[in-house]
Amino acid sequence: MIYRGVEYTVAVSLEPDVWQWWFQIGNIVSTGKTKTKLSEMAARRTQIKINVALRRIEVPISFIG
Repeated sequence: MIYRGVEYTVAVSLEPDVWQWWFQIGNIVSTGKTKTKLSEMAARRTQIKINVALRRIEVPISFIG
């Protein structure tokens, strides 16, 4: 799946109601798990993590001297 230009994967794990997620932005790979019965909820939670990761990249850090 693609969200905001980032390809991501959400797959069922061996644990009941646990989904594994994965995405890559540049050279940084992010992985994790989320517990929910719904695949759509797992995908949405992954999209939220993508939003957070993109925000970190887009916001320049300024130093006060």
